[in-house]
Amino acid sequence: MTVQSYIYKNLWLQVVISLIVGLGVGLILGDDVGVGLDNDTLDSLSSYLKIPANIFLSVILMIIVPLIFASIVVAIANLGAKEKIKTLGFGIGIYFVITTTIAILVAITLATIIAPGSILDLTALQETHELSEDDLKVTDGFSFDDIPNAVSNIIPRNPIASYLEGQMFSILVMALIVGLSMTVLPKESVQPLLDLLESIQKITLHILLISMKIVPFAVFGLIVGMVAKVGIETMGGLGVYMGTVIAGLGVMLLVYSMILKFVAKRSISATFSKFRNPQTLAFSTASSMATMPVTLKTAEEDLKIDNRVSKFVIPLGTTVNMDGTALYQVIAVFFLAQLFAIELSIISILVIIITSLLASIGTPAVPGAGVIVLSTILITVGIPPVGILLLISVDRILDMIRTMVNVTGDLTASCVFDRITRKVES
Repeated sequence: MTVQSYIYKNLWLQVVISLIVGLGVGLILGDDVGVGLDNDTLDSLSSYLKIPANIFLSVILMIIVPLIFASIVVAIANLGAKEKIKTLGFGIGIYFVITTTIAILVAITLATIIAPGSILDLTALQETHELSEDDLKVTDGFSFDDIPNAVSNIIPRNPIASYLEGQMFSILVMALIVGLSMTVLPKESVQPLLDLLESIQKITLHILLISMKIVPFAVFGLIVGMVAKVGIETMGGLGVYMGTVIAGLGVMLLVYSMILKFVAKRSISATFSKFRNPQTLAFSTASSMATMPVTLKTAEEDLKIDNRVSKFVIPLGTTVNMDGTALYQVIAVFFLAQLFAIELSIISILVIIITSLLASIGTPAVPGAGVIVLSTILITVGIPPVGILLLISVDRILDMIRTMVNVTGDLTASCVFDRITRKVES
C-alpha cells in the first residue's frame, strides 16, 4: 500500500495533516511569526476558509433532529423484551449520571487546588474588550424557587415546536415515550412506523458519512483562522486554565480505562486502540453528533458490540452523556469566579453541580455549544456572563479535546452494557 492510498483510506490521518498544515499557515498569516495581515483582510480570508466547516455544520443541523428521534425510537422498539429495556434504559441512565457526577467532582477538586482564575488580572479583560463597570457587575444567583418550573418543562408540551427549535432534550424525551409505547403495542400495528423510522435513520446516517469527506478541509479552515487571529502569545496567557481542563479530561480517560478493565472486562490498550478513529474525528470536528456514524461503525465492527445495544446507547449518549463538557463547564465557572473574586459557598457549589449535570444533558452535540450553555450556569451563581469573552479564544481547542472524551465515554458505556446484556441473555 502506497503512502497516498494509506492517507486516503484513513480519515483520522487526513485530519491530523490538516491540523498541522493549518497551524503552519495560521502562524504565517498571523502577527507572531508571519506577515501579519490586517484585520479586514484576515476576516475576509477566514470567511472563505470557513466555507467547508459551515457546510459541514449545516448538514449536521439539517439532519440532527430526525436522526436522533429515529435512532432512539428504533433502538427501543428493536430491543423488544421488557427485561432488556429495563436493563439498558434504567441502567444506562444511572450509569451516565454516575460518570457525569465523577467528572464534576474531578473538576471541582482540580479547580479548587490549582485556582487558575487567581493568576490572571481582571483589568486586562476589561481593557482588552472595553468593558464597563456594569458589564463586570456581580448579580444575585439562582433561587431554589426556580426548580419546580425547570422540572415541569422537561416534558415537551409542543413536540413540533421542539423539533423546529432543535431542543434536543425535549426531542429525546419524546423519542423515549414513543419508543416505550411501541414496545407494548402489537408488532403489526407499529411496524409501518418502525419501517419508516428505520429508513430515516439509514438515510440520515448515509448523508453524514458522505459529508465526512469535507472534514479535513473544514479543519484546515478553522485552525488557520483561529491561530492567525488569536496568536500564540495570547493563547499562552490562558495556559493554566487550559492545563486545568486538560488535566481533568485526562483523569476522566483514566476513569474510563478502569471501567473498561474492571466492569466491561476488556483490555485497556486493545480497546483504546480501536477507539482511535472516532476519537480523532471527534477531536477534529468538536462534534459528537458528526462523529456518531463512525462511533457506531467502530462499536459494531471493531468492538463487536451487539448492534441493538450500540444503536441505543450511542445515540442516547451523544445527546445526554457529556462528561467532558460538564467537567469543562465547572472548571470554567470556578475560573471566572476566582477571576471576579467571588467566594463560592457550599450552596453555590451544590447549585453548580446540579446545574452542570442538567446542562450537560441538554447540551447540543455540535461545536461550540458548551460555551452557550456555560452562560446559563454563570447566571445561576451570579457570575457576569461577559467573562466568557476571555474563554472564547481558547475554547475551540478545549472543545475538540472534551468532545473526544465525550465520545470515549459513549464507547466505554457501550462496552459495559454489551457485557451486561450478554450476561442477562445467557
